[in-house]
Amino acid sequence: MQQPSSSSAKPRILVVGDIMLDRYVIGEVSRISPEAPVPVLAATHDENRPGGAANVAANIAAMGGDATLLAIVGEDGASVELERSLQSYGVTALFVKDPLAATTQKTRLVVGTQQIARVDRDVRPTALTQARLLEEFLRHAAGYDLIVFSDYAKGALDRLPEFLKAASQRSIPTLVDPKRNASEFYRGASLLKPNNSEFIGLFGAYDSDEDLAIKGRQALQDLQLQHLVITRGARGMVVVSQEGGTSFMPTRARDVFDVSGAGDTVLAALALELAAKKPIAEAVHAANIAAGIAVSHSGTYVVSQQDIAAEITEMDADRPKILSEQVLKAAIAQKRLQGKKIVFTNGCFDILHPGHVRLLKAARALGDVLVLAINSDDSVRQLKGPKRPINPFLHRAEVLAGLSSVDYIVEFDAPTPLETIKLVMPDVLVKGGDYPVAEIVGYAEVTARGGRVLALDFHSGFSTTRIVEEIEKAKSS
Repeated sequence: MQQPSSSSAKPRILVVGDIMLDRYVIGEVSRISPEAPVPVLAATHDENRPGGAANVAANIAAMGGDATLLAIVGEDGASVELERSLQSYGVTALFVKDPLAATTQKTRLVVGTQQIARVDRDVRPTALTQARLLEEFLRHAAGYDLIVFSDYAKGALDRLPEFLKAASQRSIPTLVDPKRNASEFYRGASLLKPNNSEFIGLFGAYDSDEDLAIKGRQALQDLQLQHLVITRGARGMVVVSQEGGTSFMPTRARDVFDVSGAGDTVLAALALELAAKKPIAEAVHAANIAAGIAVSHSGTYVVSQQDIAAEITEMDADRPKILSEQVLKAAIAQKRLQGKKIVFTNGCFDILHPGHVRLLKAARALGDVLVLAINSDDSVRQLKGPKRPINPFLHRAEVLAGLSSVDYIVEFDAPTPLETIKLVMPDVLVKGGDYPVAEIVGYAEVTARGGRVLALDFHSGFSTTRIVEEIEKAKSS
């Protein structure tokens, strides 16, 4: 066996689980067989792609990670083809070969982008080979930033609780994609990523988003998980986290051609972001983007760094007012060169109401450019409690971007916007409400360079908290 490759610049991720070779026989159908009432596929070409845990590893490598794959294969041509394919993506393959089993293969017959049939070849590994896989894991696990377990219930991870215990003893975070209905089987994982039907199989059916959140929080407690990420197709993702409550993340609208391997892509993106010590909200956002790319292609598709960069560029073009801090800094510098006066205000803006609209209009009238800093979802939770925000950041930002009074929107994650204020250094700092001006966050920094700080009149009768309370009251009545 090869030793894992090393790269200090990339997160080192070990992927363990059930792998398969995805074969695509692609052609055209122009007639029905005379032997039976079935279409005759005139094959034009074949394609072989890594599937299952191999697809996870390939995605991690293509997105910029240092990926090693530990898996069971047969002594056959399919394993050779898989190793060749993985090498082309830069994945280090550590294969345990089972002479009595065979490499799992899924052969799809495809016309255009439409599958017309699939042929599966599954042979479960022997108990002896499963034990050898665990031995190899114990030998290689140390030194990785994160471990991914891709469980397709085909036998490689029948002893998963032992793998999880060993990873925990080595203080290595673990991500698991489950396929079994026995929830205790996944106890102790750092993150569990079921799809909607898998969640129901593990934790029971739910009749509302609130019920789902309750079941999710109970699962965290019962199984000692840090995070639960539930993928729900067109309905996006749900994140239940020890550190941040429950968030409902909408999906980005895309033309869906094929959902094959989309769960693998989500798992890979989550692993890469979390191995790089990114917050769970950022990890899920990246996974959402990657999944959207994957399903817009036919068949199992490996998402690359270039794919993600292009998608982010397209998203930014769709939301020209919503900027990163770096882009905002450059935009503000350009406006200052033009002699424009910069106004800054901030808030959660969870449910937009007339009081918000009037405040923003009044703030914009004080200068030429209004920069609006919006609390991140985690920041809102810290301020307002675990049931907030009602609307995730991108939804709030998109609505506010539709107001003519708002020129730029930026997200901030801290308890206060002080660092963002320092970045913008506005000519006018505005806060809505009956605040003593000298107590407004950023007062010292703005006035020190000759700027103004104002507390604008708060419009009574409008309150997001009151709106939420009335909705809750109506639901319970």
